[in-house]
Amino acid sequence: MERDDISQIVYDKNVIDFVAVAAEFCHFLENEAEPTRSEWVDRMLKLLPLLYVKALLLPVTEELNDEFPPTFVREEDYARVASRIAELMGEEDIYLDVFVEEMKYSERPISAFVSENMADLYQDIRNFVSVYQFELKEQMLYALTTCRETFYLYWGQKLVNVLRPLHTLKCRDEESSIENDNDIENINREELWD
Repeated sequence: MERDDISQIVYDKNVIDFVAVAAEFCHFLENEAEPTRSEWVDRMLKLLPLLYVKALLLPVTEELNDEFPPTFVREEDYARVASRIAELMGEEDIYLDVFVEEMKYSERPISAFVSENMADLYQDIRNFVSVYQFELKEQMLYALTTCRETFYLYWGQKLVNVLRPLHTLKCRDEESSIENDNDIENINREELWD
């Protein structure tokens, strides 16, 4: 493949849009600031669907050879992200996953962890973003090809699976907030009539 062809693919508008959202996703997970669980869930519910849509728009690439792009995420990085999310999520980290292969053959529900799925997403996406930071076009093409393939085979499903418990948590928080607002409003009305 010619250098011009590679540049056209790796700098395609849809690829650059994906890189921007992917970088923002990684930055948010790596940020040392400690958001509340509600803030973190709210941010993920905005980033994850956008990441999914942008991944769907990645162009099809032809494989150059069997070479894999370099990996940048170490075990410690993965563990740090997973443990921070597990700590943040607390008892809400675990959820029942119905879209796993083992579920077909099991009579019992299969448990999954928001923290583990998010760390899996982080690993694949961070590796991709890191390659793009070096701006080596052939490596970028390998990374793009790998990222697109793993999206369809692996991390795309993890992304949509983790949306369900995050959505449930968001709805529960909203419902609780509405109930608290109604309680305060009722108390204020009672004070007016006293």
